[in-house]
Amino acid sequence: MEKGGHGGKSAAVPAPHLQPPQPRKERRPSMFEKEAYAQILRERLRESFHDVQYVEPPFDDSIADLGKEWKSALAKLKFANSYRMEPLKKFQAHSVETKVQQILKFTSLKDVKYDDKVFSHLSLELADRILSAVKEFGYHRYKFIIKVLFIQKTGQAINVASRWIWDVAWDSWVAAKHETETYVALALVFALYCE
Repeated sequence: MEKGGHGGKSAAVPAPHLQPPQPRKERRPSMFEKEAYAQILRERLRESFHDVQYVEPPFDDSIADLGKEWKSALAKLKFANSYRMEPLKKFQAHSVETKVQQILKFTSLKDVKYDDKVFSHLSLELADRILSAVKEFGYHRYKFIIKVLFIQKTGQAINVASRWIWDVAWDSWVAAKHETETYVALALVFALYCE
């Protein structure tokens, strides 16, 4: 008989800890399987913020028919990058300038005295009005940056400068000014073409 001690072997061997089997995750379908092609496209389009206009036809004609079913069910057409390097309608600074000048002239700026608390909210409101008016012109693929400044007249001089990296052929800017006895309202509209 062996004694259990320092040099002896123990009779009981602990069993390895068994974990309960975890459920298997479903395998993601391959794009080469017939039924999976349309499903993969549906999932990608649902989560996508990009516009898709054209999808390459799949390898099999039967899969192409499946693609037509879900494509017609979409509420909004999705457009792919067209690699258009120039706008369909170029930004026309003179027409935008007259519109912005009208907005500054005919808003309730005539009888208002300079107050920084009032003008902080008024500048946001004017920027929103100007942005919606500029978007009505229908310049597609242009992004607009609107800056509205209210400058109190206290006998000082002021220089406003902006620096941008842009394409001289398509990008442009517009400045419009409205002046009263106590302040100057300056609106700047930057139009940047996104290829």
